[in-house]
Amino acid sequence: MLVVLVVLLGVGLGLAQTYTSGTGLTGIDVLGAHNNGGRGCAGCHAPHSGAAGGGGNVATNGVAFNDPQSGSNALFGQDVTPLYNQSLTFGNGYVENLPSNAAAYTTNQDELRGIMMCLACHDGQIAKGQMMTGQSWEQSTGLLPKTVYGSRPIPTLLGNDSGNGNTSGYGNDHPVGTQATLGALRLVTTNATTTPLTVVVANGAISSITPTAGTTYANFAANYGYPAIAGSPWEWGVALPDGDSNPADAFITCTTCHNQHVMYIYQAPRGKQAGTAIAGGTYPTYFFVNGPYNPGAGNTNPTTAASATQFCRQCHIGEANETFGVNNVKTQF
Repeated sequence: MLVVLVVLLGVGLGLAQTYTSGTGLTGIDVLGAHNNGGRGCAGCHAPHSGAAGGGGNVATNGVAFNDPQSGSNALFGQDVTPLYNQSLTFGNGYVENLPSNAAAYTTNQDELRGIMMCLACHDGQIAKGQMMTGQSWEQSTGLLPKTVYGSRPIPTLLGNDSGNGNTSGYGNDHPVGTQATLGALRLVTTNATTTPLTVVVANGAISSITPTAGTTYANFAANYGYPAIAGSPWEWGVALPDGDSNPADAFITCTTCHNQHVMYIYQAPRGKQAGTAIAGGTYPTYFFVNGPYNPGAGNTNPTTAASATQFCRQCHIGEANETFGVNNVKTQF
């Protein structure tokens, strides 16, 4: 039945397998906001001398510009010194203790590359005042779907809104880090036949992630996919702590949900998403979201699910149609 479903899905969505206009973003450089006002790639990756050649804290005469490791990982040109040993408390009590200098560059690189490097520009307490304006680029340039969002600024600085019980500033931000795991999401369980995802770990690293055949998750993936978890062409969307071989401990980072290099188009990486609704297709997305995510498509057909809703369900499978036995609702991209 699953094979038949996939075949029918391919026929029914054949016309939707190509990126189409209508989002307001086609014809714009795919790097979008991360062109950094014209500085381009060098806004994040300084080709020489690390932060000393990259601006940021240095450009604004900030006090933190002395990271001896700056530029040594992915040529990252912002200084992450202020983020060492910071503790971020998210909603529901998830806590991420960012590593120290030595740990980040040697044994915790996934936290460095997937969380700290993002917060070097997007943290509203420590990084505030660099090149960030604090408002969604799509919104400030008038590219969001009309009537979908109001006129109030959509913030891009995190941890910048403490108060009313949100004393950490991150209490209303999605959890990331070593406590936000596939095990906590119940996407990986101890039962090999009913676990939603089958994650294979080899030589201390994830070698494959696939929906477990015959499960609710497999039905959901056939109707949408699991793009955030599948990640990019060069890595999976989740990361294992160093030395950990338990798939349930694979954790969420900022770059699980966001592809910092492509702002408005999603295309499944070669070799990933086989058998899902988005295999081989190219789809609209917004906010650098790593997957089909198009609020501009609306939900004009009650027999389909909005892609913006489906994106969340790939982790929150308990709220998916398929969990309730509704397996024939496709995705409106």
